[in-house]
Amino acid sequence: MMIRTQIQLTKEQAEKAKRLAAERGVSMAEVIRELIDHAPEQEDRAARFARALAAAGLGRDVEGKTDVSVNHDKYLADIYEEDLRKR
Repeated sequence: MMIRTQIQLTKEQAEKAKRLAAERGVSMAEVIRELIDHAPEQEDRAARFARALAAAGLGRDVEGKTDVSVNHDKYLADIYEEDLRKR
């Protein structure tokens, strides 16, 4: 079941929708429906972002520390001391 609706587009948006419709051989309405169907939901975007951070190893300390923002200087000094001992 389709529900008739009316939207307003800027001149540029209307021209782009017409061009896309012509390229695909469909109506402007179909182009807009496809865009809505393929638009990510807000929750999906947040979940994808979290997965991307996890995959890149960002957003968490590799040693599992949760207080890095508070104790950054101490941890950095520890790393430098350990590096000096290895030399």
